[in-house]
Amino acid sequence: KWNFVGQGEKQLSLEVGDTVHIQEGEWKNKLSSQFSKITKVSEFVQFSSMCVCDSRDEEVVMSTEMPLVKEVTTTLREWGSIWKQLFVANKEGRVKQVQRLMWELMEWRSQLLSGTLPSDEFKELKQKVTSKIDYGNKILELDQVVRDEDGNILDPERASVISLFRAHEEATAKINERIKEEQSNVQTDHSGISARIQSSPTHSLYVFVRNFVCRIGEDSELFMSLYDPIKQCIISENYLIRWGKEGFPKEIDLLNNLKVVFTDLGNKDLSREKIYLICQIVRVGRMDLRMDKKYTQGLRRPFGVAVMDISDIIKGKIECDEEKQFFIPFFPYVLFSSCVPPPLPLSCLFFSIRLVNFPPYNSISNIIFSLSNPPGLWVTMKALVGDIVQIRKEYPHLVDRSTVVARKLGFPEIIMPGDVRNDIYLTLQAGDFDKYNKTTQKTVEVIMWVCDEEGKNSICLGAGDKAVSEYRSVIYYQIKQPRWMETFKVFPLEEMHRIHLRFMFRHRSSHESKDKSEKNFAMAFVRLMKEDGTVLQDGLHDLVVFKGDSKRMEDVSSYLSLPSTRHHHGDPHKGATVSRSSSSLSGSGGGLSVSSRDSFSISTLVCSTKLTQNVGLLGLLKWRTRPELLKGNLEKLKIIDGEEVVKFLQDTLDALFNIMMEHSQTDDYDILVFDALIYIIGLIADRKFQHFNTVLEAYIKQHFSATLAYKKLMSVLKRYLDVSSRGEQCEPILRTLKALEYIFKFIVRSQCRDVLLPMMLRELSGALASMADGPHDERRNSLELLNNILEVLSRDNVVRYTAAIYILYVYMHFLISVVACMTAILSQMDDRHYDTYIETFTVPDLDFLMESFILFKDQIGKHVYPSDWMAMIMVQNRVFLRAINTYADTMNQKFLSNDDFEVQLWNNYFHLAVAFITQESLQLQHFSPTKRNKILAKYGDMRSLIGFAIRDIWYKLGSHKICFIPGMVGPILEMTLIPEEELRRATIPIFFDMITCEHAQFGNFHKFENEIILKLDHEVEGGGGDERYIVHFLLAFENVTLNTCHKFLSNKPQVQHFVSLVKGLLIRLLDYRTVMSDDSRNNRMSCTVNLLGENYTEAAYTLLLHSRLLKWSDDMCSPQFELHGSQTQRQLKETLYDTIIDYFDKGKMWEEAITLCKELAEQYENEIFDYELLSKRLYERREDFQNQLMSQFPSSVRLNTTTMPGDDIRNSPLQYIQCFTVQPVLEIPPRLKNKPVPDQIINFYKSNYVQRFHYSRPVRKGPVDPNNEFASMWIERTTFTTVYKLPGILRWFEATDMKHTTLSPLENAIETMDSTNDKILTMINQYQADWSLPINPLSMLLNGIVDPAVMGGFAKYEKAFFTEEYTQQHPEDRDKLLRLKDLIAWQIPLLGGGISLHGKRVTDDLRPFHERMEECFKQLKKKVEKEYGVRELPDLDERKSTRPRSMLRSIRQSIISISSLQGSECGTPTKSQADR
Repeated sequence: KWNFVGQGEKQLSLEVGDTVHIQEGEWKNKLSSQFSKITKVSEFVQFSSMCVCDSRDEEVVMSTEMPLVKEVTTTLREWGSIWKQLFVANKEGRVKQVQRLMWELMEWRSQLLSGTLPSDEFKELKQKVTSKIDYGNKILELDQVVRDEDGNILDPERASVISLFRAHEEATAKINERIKEEQSNVQTDHSGISARIQSSPTHSLYVFVRNFVCRIGEDSELFMSLYDPIKQCIISENYLIRWGKEGFPKEIDLLNNLKVVFTDLGNKDLSREKIYLICQIVRVGRMDLRMDKKYTQGLRRPFGVAVMDISDIIKGKIECDEEKQFFIPFFPYVLFSSCVPPPLPLSCLFFSIRLVNFPPYNSISNIIFSLSNPPGLWVTMKALVGDIVQIRKEYPHLVDRSTVVARKLGFPEIIMPGDVRNDIYLTLQAGDFDKYNKTTQKTVEVIMWVCDEEGKNSICLGAGDKAVSEYRSVIYYQIKQPRWMETFKVFPLEEMHRIHLRFMFRHRSSHESKDKSEKNFAMAFVRLMKEDGTVLQDGLHDLVVFKGDSKRMEDVSSYLSLPSTRHHHGDPHKGATVSRSSSSLSGSGGGLSVSSRDSFSISTLVCSTKLTQNVGLLGLLKWRTRPELLKGNLEKLKIIDGEEVVKFLQDTLDALFNIMMEHSQTDDYDILVFDALIYIIGLIADRKFQHFNTVLEAYIKQHFSATLAYKKLMSVLKRYLDVSSRGEQCEPILRTLKALEYIFKFIVRSQCRDVLLPMMLRELSGALASMADGPHDERRNSLELLNNILEVLSRDNVVRYTAAIYILYVYMHFLISVVACMTAILSQMDDRHYDTYIETFTVPDLDFLMESFILFKDQIGKHVYPSDWMAMIMVQNRVFLRAINTYADTMNQKFLSNDDFEVQLWNNYFHLAVAFITQESLQLQHFSPTKRNKILAKYGDMRSLIGFAIRDIWYKLGSHKICFIPGMVGPILEMTLIPEEELRRATIPIFFDMITCEHAQFGNFHKFENEIILKLDHEVEGGGGDERYIVHFLLAFENVTLNTCHKFLSNKPQVQHFVSLVKGLLIRLLDYRTVMSDDSRNNRMSCTVNLLGENYTEAAYTLLLHSRLLKWSDDMCSPQFELHGSQTQRQLKETLYDTIIDYFDKGKMWEEAITLCKELAEQYENEIFDYELLSKRLYERREDFQNQLMSQFPSSVRLNTTTMPGDDIRNSPLQYIQCFTVQPVLEIPPRLKNKPVPDQIINFYKSNYVQRFHYSRPVRKGPVDPNNEFASMWIERTTFTTVYKLPGILRWFEATDMKHTTLSPLENAIETMDSTNDKILTMINQYQADWSLPINPLSMLLNGIVDPAVMGGFAKYEKAFFTEEYTQQHPEDRDKLLRLKDLIAWQIPLLGGGISLHGKRVTDDLRPFHERMEECFKQLKKKVEKEYGVRELPDLDERKSTRPRSMLRSIRQSIISISSLQGSECGTPTKSQADR
């Protein structure tokens, strides 16, 4: 009852759910005012935003809803129409089924529109929605929708034909499987959780600590990790929470933000029998809680553990809501202290708790849970699929940048390229300390430092915690054999060979006074890197415990030369160990002795993609340092443990290809490198490492760059194949053949496709030629190979492979049964390919054209694809249409003259064209409005295009038309009966032209008349024709009689009789069909489109085609090109370019306009030397710009200062103009950050895609020192942000934001030093790349810095800032002072590199100048290195041998990364305020 039927002239008939687009204008205002009078309009009308899109020269009104919502809406409308038909047809079962599907879609649509779904839930819902739509379309016999991996509808315009074909096959298989499941009532909506987890190689666990409930009374440390109770080992890093005694996190900012994600878990971890989430609680305070505050504080004491079995959660068997909270009970350490002597370390209590038969277990549980408020942890958890990058993308509401990441102890199962890791995990195992002459056992604390000769260090106790300078162990009271089992992470520094770990042992007393008098009684140490360059081996290490004077033990020189580990039988590293019974060391001048009665052990685990524990692999990775060992290291690679090799897969492959490329002139290492590569590929093929296939694929696609490697690889491969083909022994041939897939992937990636493709295509063409008679497997393999080739060609620049497609096209007639391949070939042929092929046409090639037409017609009529593969069918039609029209143009040019005319060729063309135009898949009148609109929007009506082509060709046949009468009468009649108005108007007149032709030849048109009456009966009975056809037929006759010659008019009575006959016959045939059919109903237009007023883009491209016919010369134009009188080609081309640029601008095709502007600028600058015109195109001086502004605003007042105007000017009613120059702020795209990007690319972004601009103005504040202006020079900086990036569609954009900041003199000095260093680096890079540059700029730059006579740079900074007075007055600038010192220190190696380069380039007459500069530099270097330390750059000459890349970017990144560790970010303003 809510539908509205329009009855008046200005009434619009509407049904519930119809969409009305309200356009601008008077009607819209009236309608809006009427709506405003309706008090409850929202109950009847829903307003939604729309957008108008251009589609095939039409404006299409589209909703701005998300694509999935629009798809659901469209699907519901289409299903709703069918549902009504099913109800009318009394198909009760199907009606209920469709109704249930529609209710589900409507519910899900509401959820999608809510916009409140997290990304993971949205993804799951999207999968359910698309699956339901595809299932419903199948059972309702609608067109199949093909989708990509993310469930989005696959765009045929962007997908290759082969990928589209495969997507249809996969979609069909999935839907058929789904139908089977529905029929067997198998519900799989929730079974995909664990399946999705199993299908992913990487997993994570999200944990949110809501609260820790326990009355401790002191500060505590909570160490959370994942634990395997079966193997009794911790499998992840600790997540450390420092908990205050008040019952809150010590960092109050972490309250309600204690989030961690345990990542890097693999399928092997999920296959563990049990996984626990554990928490070790360490109390920080007194020795005993019962002691008062006078006793020793700050002792780390074991307090208890909390544990929960999370096996089902992490394996996906239980789906957790992130809001559901779990309680993890707390078990105090004191309850276990009397159970097992000696007391267990905290980490071992979990094994005790899990045993149900453990005696105190039941009693402990009873004690814990009998409390009214039991102690423990409240957490929420959720198992996530993917690594940290993926889960941050898919679960942003859970995992953001503040979420702590706790990685696995050890490598993930798949180490992807770019996943750089450099961690060493150290576990304090146990100790045994004798009490000597004391009456009670010692209470031992272990203190550890990471040291080098200068005492640098870096230790992390757990993820989420800051690095600390020292580690102090948990203290077990008076225990002879303490077992700590504490794990923490060590950050290796750059100079690994200089680093060692030092352990100090100290007795701790509960009495503060006594505790302060205690000194370190023993020590131990261990180096992290061995003498052979390998890192410390994983596993247990029994360290030597030394005794001696406390100060001696802290002196590095007193112990570093001593052995650090005890000798065990079979230890291969005897040189660095002592025997178990040793008590002294011969020749030890450090005053230390070995304590034979004490022992101490640790264990280490190295997780590093930079440090290896294998000598052979290290030698290969650093082959340049010992090139004489290269051959042996390559041979040793085959015996290295596979796990170590795959861990360094990318570095190993880089090394192999670098060896190959740097020895490109010889073949000394070719076979060894090839065999090593074969070994690695074979290793990855092993089942144990098969998940590294993805890593190898990623390396080939993203990192491999050896452009000439194919020559070496193919050379060795050919050698092996030649040896094997001769029957000689070739041991590596079997491994080579197994690795052939990846060998060829390396070859192809190495720019060798042009070499391989012709060879492969020659072999393939032979296989295709004999395909009909070959075995089934051979045919299948040949077609699969062809599919793969076409898929690759579709992804790359096809123009480069013209020859390849041409070869494929030659053998296209072998593919009669393989339509997808043939369509793919044709889709990849552009105009150039067609032109190249057509140029070879000769008369014998008519056979090929005839066969092609027959082939196309055969494929069109066969219905080779299922009827619901609409996208595939339409893509095939579009490709065939282009080929047919291209061949028709060729036939017009070559085979239309009397001498070359071939009746059969043209007959085949006409029958093909009519078969195409009348095929079932193009009859839009038979489709639903939804399907019809989809086809029209995407492909247009292809019938009209080819119908007009038939008409044009027919009229070109001239005297040959009689050859096709009456044979073509029936096909053309079938075409004219298609209910398309424009097509009928264009083609019906052909009949009267046939009448004229036959009458002129024979004096009558009986053949035509008989044929059309016979065919008309058949066609109308089959469903063709309608009342409108009669109208068009009569109009065509009227137009012909008015416009034809007198000869035709002399026979007008015969023609009139014929027209009356046809009219009467049509009326009777249509009446008969109406009576016999109950399906007759009126058609109604389903959408309104707005025509484009002007298509500027099309006009521009049309003029561009004309301009391409002209040259940049002063030759006069041909008469057909003259415009506005006589012109030269240059003048006309320039005029056309101006017009085209204007049209491109109006059509918003600015990229095309810019290209033409550049071409004009090149002409003005280098050809006609008209710099005035050039300046109009390119440049504008600031003064001219300012004058232009003043002329546009004559009443404005010009401000001559650069100071920001005050409120009096801002609020003034007058106009003010202020002009000054700003500097663009470089914004490097995220994808290029921290990567070795060439400077040319970075320079591009300095002046393109810029949205922020700086204006800096020096000011003086405070007392001014006349001898040192830097001390009082402040910088006022204004940052402007524009609404869009420049350059853009306009020459200006509004500045939407202005921020004023002030840089202190120190910050100004930092910025200046950083800029100077950057300038030195830039110039070094330029002179390294181009040896033709003049030496003077480099000389001036270097001399201005190093010569004391002109130098005023950082010497001024030292006087201004590096004083005790400044440090005391500005304690907040400590980090900035360190930053400035670091930049000064870094300037020395930069100057050294520049002076070294200058020495190589300097001429003899400037040699004295250079020598003086070197002398000045030596003095400067000595002073700076003494004051600020030594910095080193990589060898600049060494970089010449590698592939070209930006030295500047690499060195700059290394400087920034190192200096950032020692100081804060430069340029942080001390004051900030915003002004909008």
